[in-house]
Amino acid sequence: MILAIDQGTTGCTCIVFDERIQPVGRAHRELPQHFPRPGWVEHDANDIWALTHAVAGEALADAGVRPGGLAAVGIACQRETVCVWDPATGEPLHRAIVWQDRRTAERCEQLREEGREGLIRARTGLVLDPYFSASKIEWLLNNVEGLRERARDGRAVVGTVDAWLLYKLTGEHFTDVSNASRTMLLDLATGRWDPELLALFGVPAHALPEVRASAGMFAVTRPEALHGHAVPVTGVAGDQQAALFGQACTTPGMGKNTYGTGSFVLLNVGPVAPAPAPGLLSTVAWQIDDGRGEGEGEGLLAGPDGLSEGAARPAPAFRSASGFPPSLAGGQLAAALEYALEASIFVTGAAVQWLRDGLGVIADAAETESLAQTLDSNEQVYFVPALTGLGSPHWDPHARGTIVGLTRGSTRAHLARAALEAIAYQTVDAVRAMERGAGVSLSELRADGGATANRWLMQFQADILGVPVLVPPLAETTARGAALLAGVGVGVFALADVRDNWHADVRYEPRMAEGERACLLAGWHAALQRARGT
Repeated sequence: MILAIDQGTTGCTCIVFDERIQPVGRAHRELPQHFPRPGWVEHDANDIWALTHAVAGEALADAGVRPGGLAAVGIACQRETVCVWDPATGEPLHRAIVWQDRRTAERCEQLREEGREGLIRARTGLVLDPYFSASKIEWLLNNVEGLRERARDGRAVVGTVDAWLLYKLTGEHFTDVSNASRTMLLDLATGRWDPELLALFGVPAHALPEVRASAGMFAVTRPEALHGHAVPVTGVAGDQQAALFGQACTTPGMGKNTYGTGSFVLLNVGPVAPAPAPGLLSTVAWQIDDGRGEGEGEGLLAGPDGLSEGAARPAPAFRSASGFPPSLAGGQLAAALEYALEASIFVTGAAVQWLRDGLGVIADAAETESLAQTLDSNEQVYFVPALTGLGSPHWDPHARGTIVGLTRGSTRAHLARAALEAIAYQTVDAVRAMERGAGVSLSELRADGGATANRWLMQFQADILGVPVLVPPLAETTARGAALLAGVGVGVFALADVRDNWHADVRYEPRMAEGERACLLAGWHAALQRARGT
């Protein structure tokens, strides 16, 4: 059994997976949000931990797993959010600053005016934006009384949510390389903290967690922290990277889109860090420490849940391609980094929510599917949902939501269809930018998230993108990815198993003629230009 912890922005989901990666127990709770000032978003780090601890216990109870029954723990989490705590007491020293927080916008603009953006873009693959962790850490050090001195003296440490959870579970200060790559402090090429960027933001290196591979040995949980379970944490990743892994996009040219309030499109580009591509982010996808070397096949170095060192484990449903279990060796390894291009689309499902809550033209999001089906075409009605500006690949904060093509004959069905089409058009724009940036062509798109239940949307996505869209049977691909990374890290699975044991529940083949596709996209791009005022 593997426990997957998915600690998100609005809640925590924990799922227990069996050796066939089938869910056998789960639990979920919402996470309180704090908005102390306009543009500020915070979480109480103690809330994050208390919620995670409780939900993990509920999932383990739901699965009937007792101490001794877990092989490993995997963690996926919201990225970029910064926690700060006392390493001696484990008490937070300030609320966590959430990735959505914009309090450091002026500081980022100052750095841009100083000409620092080029360095940050080239070194980290990210854009200079408050979204990422570096300016949040700098703000904490400058604005929390005595914190800089505490950090200098080793009495305060910082980390993203994965580091906080690892500390509470194990007492160790680690992070994984995929989460570290979202801080704006990591050298993307080496996977190490960058001294020049640390100096730029005034962050002492010893206050940061040690960077480790995404799949491999982190530490063993303290029994009192995990309901009596002493078990290795062997898989950690940011939520979107975990979803990419959970979708088994382990080969360059494979990509996934998570359809939520917004959408995150990630494309695996392999072991070479991509040059920054216009409108896109370059990020670490994962790093696999398979522990190969002397002692291969001799068992686990640390016996989880009472299994002694070198003790045999029950065989899983499928055996690792190279045999199992390999030895686990903690610390930074020379294993190759795998990279991804990422597009962050701000408003997709939120456009449907706006139709429901803002305009009142639908009663439920599911209604859009039947409404869209009543029309033979969009009748040249387009909705550009730039309700908070435009994200990738345009990054235009000044764009505004725009509906074009309305006539006296337009109905709520036209608005519903236009909102669904906009989700697909924005995905096409992101994928095309990725293909240009990576020099690879997408052969299929693997989809997850709530909107995958809308069959009309998924078929239109395949039609307008021109490649098949595949939807797996399990909606929680982020948790699945965390479990798979933990399974690879503990030696139960190999990468070949991750690929071979993925399958689509529904496959949508493109059926649209090229001429019609080109015409629809031309109409979308014309509407897009009007939304951008160009």
